[in-house]
Amino acid sequence: MDLVTGNLFNTSSSLLILTIPVSFVTLAILLNVLKQILFKKKYEPPIVFHWVPFIGSAVSYGQDPVKFLRQCQAEYGNVFTFVMFGRKITPYLGTEGNNFILNGKQANLNPEEVYNDLTAPCWGSDVVYDAPHTKFMEQKRLVKSGLTAKALSSYVPLIEKEIYGYIERASAFQGVAGVVDISNAMAEIVIFTASRCLQGEEVRESLDSTFAKNYHDLDMGFTPINFLFPGLPLPRNRRRDIAHRRMANTYMRIIQARRANPDAERSEDMIWNLMNCTYKNGSPMPDKEIAHLMIALLMAGQASSAVTGSWMLLHLAAEPQMASLLYNEQLHVLGSVDAPLSLEDVQKLPLHANVVRETLRLHPPVYSVMRKVKRCIPIDGSTMHVPLSNILLAAIGHTSRSAEYFDNPDDWNPRRWNTLSYFDDEKKSVRVDYGYGPVSAGATNPYLPFGGGRHRCIGEQFTYLQLTTIVAIMVRVFEFQNVKGQKGVVGTDYSSMVARPRAAKIQWRRRGRFATER
Repeated sequence: MDLVTGNLFNTSSSLLILTIPVSFVTLAILLNVLKQILFKKKYEPPIVFHWVPFIGSAVSYGQDPVKFLRQCQAEYGNVFTFVMFGRKITPYLGTEGNNFILNGKQANLNPEEVYNDLTAPCWGSDVVYDAPHTKFMEQKRLVKSGLTAKALSSYVPLIEKEIYGYIERASAFQGVAGVVDISNAMAEIVIFTASRCLQGEEVRESLDSTFAKNYHDLDMGFTPINFLFPGLPLPRNRRRDIAHRRMANTYMRIIQARRANPDAERSEDMIWNLMNCTYKNGSPMPDKEIAHLMIALLMAGQASSAVTGSWMLLHLAAEPQMASLLYNEQLHVLGSVDAPLSLEDVQKLPLHANVVRETLRLHPPVYSVMRKVKRCIPIDGSTMHVPLSNILLAAIGHTSRSAEYFDNPDDWNPRRWNTLSYFDDEKKSVRVDYGYGPVSAGATNPYLPFGGGRHRCIGEQFTYLQLTTIVAIMVRVFEFQNVKGQKGVVGTDYSSMVARPRAAKIQWRRRGRFATER
């Protein structure tokens, strides 16, 4: 369970500079430049030149990490260091770098010290990065145990029902044609489908009440400023803390009500699964930890899947012929677009799967992952060492957009997966059990949208299923195209935790019987 960190630092540094006397700023800049010129360390990665101390390259990186890393790679090679708000970040670019970092030993490369100040106030104590590493791996094992083939099969009709229900009641989809902000729509569709499948009917029903406001307040506390400067007494952080307590209490009440009625009909959701799980030492998972894990699962999956779904629909609006091919694939393979979908149906749609893969390649939910260096680490095949306390960065999103591995890497082209074997190669690679079941050991594949190694995302199967089902139903119901005046796909906003589209309005028109039934 890694975090998106490729877009955290888009900050207006000029406001900070204006509050400091000009003479002091001038002297600081001069000393900073002289330090970079005169005191280079021979065995450490080269430092990306920057004028302003402390702030360093934060603005350039934050505005467009893809462009920044490409420029630095051209000038400095695959390993370099840049300064960002006083921290030294060392990217190791390419598949070798990804593998070096993602499969690094826990004693050498530590994610908890990078992420926990951000995640613990939102997700809660004693789970994920706030738990000892061995306990976190056990938690992943217990969560993964609930994602069985039977559970995944039961999710498809639930996802389908939620999407159709949303389309019929959402004001943006009333009538036979219109314009929708697809980011807003996808955020709601994803949270409705994920909560109903993974967390049960009670959680899903609560999303129509105060739970939704609490989730919003919690999500607003999951911001870049708290990654950089944790513990600030900001109003949004006070609202975050209140929302966390309220959401945790909601889950606790659901768990306690279920325990009081053990003979109730059970669904294939994660709460029931964890209520019956025990750690290796024989102790059951405490209700508080179940509640906190539910918050973490909802937040970690919702943002990334919602943004990926938005990008998919934006690309289909920019290329309506691809949406037509998807519609025709369903007609050809399934024989109808009217019959309910099943897991087997979804797995028979290769072009749909390729649309999801290509969107994840171009807009990966995990753009980069970070590890705190706990010991001075040599870089294989070079004389360089990454010093203690630097932060190593594996830029997965940079690799997946590299011309070394993908022709015309900045183009969205689902057809490329007809011949590419990266997805299948990764599935066939050697597998290792880090404590939560066998996963691919290698991280040298250029396509790693869910990370790799011991912190690989355990929700990838559900995410593929969820996104493929969403796109299948959306193209059944709608034809999409860009709003008037929009050419191609909008640019990327890197100012939030997940790289979002800058604008997300598209035109829709109902297809066939969905228009005549109005």
